[in-house]
Amino acid sequence: MTDASPFPKDFLWGASTAAYQIEGSADADGRLPSIWDTFSATPGKTRDGDTGNEACDHYRRWREDFAIAEGIGLRAYRMSVSWARLQPTGRGELNPKAVAFYREQLEDLRSRGIRPFVTLYHWDLPQVLEDEGGWPERATALMFADYAARTAEALGDLVEDWIPVNEAWCAAFLGYADGVHAPGRTDLAAALRAAHHLNLGHGLAVKAIRERQPEARVGSAVILTDIEAASDSPEDAAAARLADGSGNRLFLDPLFKGSYPEDVVAHYGPTGAFAAVEPGDMETIAAPLDFVGVNHYHHFRVAADDADARMGASNLPAQGPLTSFGWEITPDSLRRILERVHAEYTDLPVYVTESGASFDDEVGPDGTVDDQARVDYLDGYFRAAGAAVEKGVDLRGYFVWSLVDNFEWGEGYSKRFGLVHIDYRTQRRTLKRSADWYRGVIASNGADLHWD
Repeated sequence: MTDASPFPKDFLWGASTAAYQIEGSADADGRLPSIWDTFSATPGKTRDGDTGNEACDHYRRWREDFAIAEGIGLRAYRMSVSWARLQPTGRGELNPKAVAFYREQLEDLRSRGIRPFVTLYHWDLPQVLEDEGGWPERATALMFADYAARTAEALGDLVEDWIPVNEAWCAAFLGYADGVHAPGRTDLAAALRAAHHLNLGHGLAVKAIRERQPEARVGSAVILTDIEAASDSPEDAAAARLADGSGNRLFLDPLFKGSYPEDVVAHYGPTGAFAAVEPGDMETIAAPLDFVGVNHYHHFRVAADDADARMGASNLPAQGPLTSFGWEITPDSLRRILERVHAEYTDLPVYVTESGASFDDEVGPDGTVDDQARVDYLDGYFRAAGAAVEKGVDLRGYFVWSLVDNFEWGEGYSKRFGLVHIDYRTQRRTLKRSADWYRGVIASNGADLHWD
């Protein structure tokens, strides 16, 4: 490390994207619908009826985007491959055109000196598998293992770092319990079964990758929320504990302790969802990893609330400053999360695999995008990450969400997270002030941050 920065000299400064959010070309070269194609095409499901049919046109413009990434100085890039593109029917041989597409991308990244981290599942389940029951069914985890094995065989010579599943909590609860993400179902027991099968799919994919690429590094991308009790009352403390169990421990404990949290099992036991756990599942899920990926966006204060049927808890209103999503900007929450993972779960290397903020970015009269709010946000969260390093967390990299503005799921194109502005009418790319600022941070390895 340098005197001015706590980050190791080989720290991976990167950015993240996801296939459905940027690729577009939804029916090109043999791709078939995913659950997000179906969901976003359903009236009333997304803001303004937006879909990912075109998105950022990355399927055709990826060379331009990778040139931008190289110009910013990114040392690593986290991308996802589309299950619906690689294996359109969710089974059988991979689509050769999709394999060629991703191989060309990976070769280009490597030629630019940018290390790819590849996520196998970032929520684009082939619709045919949802029609057969989706993630609440064990068969989907088994199909995912086959997809992982075939993809590792097809791309493994170009990929050293794999992440099987992105944010299983979101895929399970937002998709199957709350209905605000694809596939739009509202069945708590189904969501809990989906959570288990997403966890199981992760473990099966780890095994499949290791069998075909023994030297690969395999990790996770778990979304973790910093949860605080609204008061010292036993009721609020219990509510916060259960919220933490449902959102964080339901996914961390199986990965690193080989079991589901007893309080969560007791609370949700009446749904019957945990009957989906079969002998050997927990050992599969807890397969040894090479790194832990942490996605982090939220800090919540939780109070007991008898009116809440699911957990008897509610989140207090967010306190400013806020992002355009209304999310609190609390950098120290990232430090707490990183230190907690290190203290309670694992001493494995850690990557912040996603962290970022949406703001109402506009192109000014001079053609520039002055997103000073994002610069301030990232400066604070990078310094919080540095503080965790100083506390002993083996943090190896930080992936900003996101490289480019993109389709923000249920919010459509109304939320902008990118370092690069996308004009969705023309597909014109404009580097924001934050991209230029990030270039300096990378060049100085964090020494240019506003260290206190």
